Amino acid sequence: MQYQKSFKRSALAMALGASVSTIYAPAAFAQLEEVIVTAQKREQNTQDVPISVATMVGERFDSMFSGGEDILALSSRVPGLYAESSNGRAAPRFYIRGLGNVDFDLAASQPVSVVFDNVVQENVVLKSFPIFDVESMEVIRGPQGTLFGRNTTAGIIKFDTRKPTEDLEGYVKTAIGQLGTLNLEGAVGGAIIEDTLSARVSVLSQKREDWIDNTYTGEREAMGGHNEVAGRVQLLYTPTDELSALFNYHTRSLDGTASVFRANVFTTGSNSLNENYDRDKVYFNEGRNNPQEYDSDGMSLKVDYDFDSILLTSITAYESADGSSLGDIDGGASIDDDNPGPGFIPFDAVTEDQADVEQFTQEFRISSNSAAPFQWQAGAFFFDSELDVTSIDGFFGATSVTHENTTWAVFGQGSYDFTDALTLTVGLRYTDDEKDLTVGEQNVDGFALVIGAASIQDYEPVSVSDDQVSGEISLNYRVNDDLSVYTRYANGFRAQSIQARDVAFEGNPSVADSETIDSIEFGVKADLFDQLRVNAGVFYYVINDIQLSAIGGANNGNSLLNAEEGIGQGFDVDLEWVPHDNVILTAGFGYADTELNDSDLVTAPCGSDRCTVRDPLDANGNAILDGNPFQGVPETTFNLTGRFSVPVGNGEIYAFTDYARQGQTSLTLYDAVELQTNGQYEIGLRIGYVNVEQDYEIALFGRNITDEDNVKGQIDFNNNTGFVNDPRIWGAEFKMNF
Repeated sequence: MQYQKSFKRSALAMALGASVSTIYAPAAFAQLEEVIVTAQKREQNTQDVPISVATMVGERFDSMFSGGEDILALSSRVPGLYAESSNGRAAPRFYIRGLGNVDFDLAASQPVSVVFDNVVQENVVLKSFPIFDVESMEVIRGPQGTLFGRNTTAGIIKFDTRKPTEDLEGYVKTAIGQLGTLNLEGAVGGAIIEDTLSARVSVLSQKREDWIDNTYTGEREAMGGHNEVAGRVQLLYTPTDELSALFNYHTRSLDGTASVFRANVFTTGSNSLNENYDRDKVYFNEGRNNPQEYDSDGMSLKVDYDFDSILLTSITAYESADGSSLGDIDGGASIDDDNPGPGFIPFDAVTEDQADVEQFTQEFRISSNSAAPFQWQAGAFFFDSELDVTSIDGFFGATSVTHENTTWAVFGQGSYDFTDALTLTVGLRYTDDEKDLTVGEQNVDGFALVIGAASIQDYEPVSVSDDQVSGEISLNYRVNDDLSVYTRYANGFRAQSIQARDVAFEGNPSVADSETIDSIEFGVKADLFDQLRVNAGVFYYVINDIQLSAIGGANNGNSLLNAEEGIGQGFDVDLEWVPHDNVILTAGFGYADTELNDSDLVTAPCGSDRCTVRDPLDANGNAILDGNPFQGVPETTFNLTGRFSVPVGNGEIYAFTDYARQGQTSLTLYDAVELQTNGQYEIGLRIGYVNVEQDYEIALFGRNITDEDNVKGQIDFNNNTGFVNDPRIWGAEFKMNF
């Protein structure tokens, strides 16, 4: 069956402590294939890695983005991984094993790092760079820092794009779909100077027409679309066998719609979408139909020099982005008898955020490059960023602040093979972090200043700094070729944060102290009968001084606070079964039970007085949060995939389906009936034909094929506002490789 040797096959394996999700390439026999990961900065069989790693490439990965989806499409596709955004396509927020940050401010730090081609993308805008021409994706769970430049307490999402090769190769792919969806993607690469210089150019264009009507203004198809263009140029210089230098330039331009907020879509006492909700309509009197524009550019240079037994690596990178988002935050309009709209809205709220971010990073690393029992790596990391944010409120006017962050660290890790079966790994890291905030112009063109309801405040600069030592130790035992077990303890550190969002409303900046995490996990990785892969593990972590964001309340505030302690425990499990040459099935389940422990922790509940708070209240009417779960993250994630194929001529006809489900999720720090979700899911479907001889594929696809209306977030200060997922998209796609 020669034709089968070229098929890419999907094989997601997700895990618990050992979780591994993967999409494989050819399926010539009904058996599992080796999974290679780079979670420890070198290529290794996942069975030998004492870390919970999930990888995804190939058909399953590509299928998720068929309808023009952004990086949020990864949500719940790997056990324990969740993603959401209240800032449209420009500022995603990630959660791993119950730990993340719901803060919508553009200066917010996250406990999950995104690393793209070895460069950390720290700011939320940088994290949203489009996904295309990707070779592999890894989700590395748990505290990281002894191998990666940026310290992180929850984990890392790591992308590696396809690199230049000597051979002339590439692909073109185009898709059309409902709502005027048109996606174009392609790449070409090869040698420029044989054995010395090669290049690869990759491009992406994603477009969707506006499809949401504004019934207040009477404008049809006023918002909801996007037009995103991105490109990447890579040059690989290899003048000798010892030296290689990879230059990467990438750019992106986004013109689209910010998140669409919908007023009064929850009835008091219920979390179900009510009669005010219509996916195709809104009732906006402000916000100019929620436009969003962002442009970004970045470049990096990775240099490797091989000194026989030692490899020296330098990674120098610069990233920048600027743009703006404008939104009708209250989600509607105040009503009168002639315009009933979506119900009572006490006052209008419209906000625009403008951001300009620059980031410079430098990493040096030396590592062993031999087959000796002792393998080691050591490095140094420098990070410097500046973020200028201007927040424009319809009443207070424009206020500008500048955030600066400088970090340096040294880190190292060593692994020793006591036997062929038993490996000990130890890592250590020292981090020094400093953040500064300065307030610039205030209340520019603000009506509040004109009428005397606001004044220019005297804000002193805010500076905070901290340094910490963190580390990890793990043991991996290879019972036999098909079974391994591991245990890992890791300590992580997330530096202090400064929040200046409330300055736009004449409030004071807030500061959260550093948080530290102690995490332990146990895992097992097994390949059974050459057809079934089972990866599972359990984890438990304690976060001291966990950083939280108190958002909303009557004053629509956004301030930082620390809880005394946060606890998370749970498991991740993934299965991959290849019962037949032409059948591949995968399943994954993640469970994270989280709890805040702080008897003095309180926050203001919904300012609209239209939600049903179930927490006890203190004398000031604030909700007591002790014992509540972490905000914004599902307790469970579950996913399934299935691929079925039938040989036809020089190829095959196949059907591929994927299912992702999100369990109970508390959208706020406090417990309210209306602001909880549970049992939300999406299903994807792809039916196509692959011709191996001519190397092309044609397919019909559907995303969210049951057109589920899933609530992804809320705004509680004015009314019961919510925002939802994307609608169903059907389309067709053609791809050819050369």
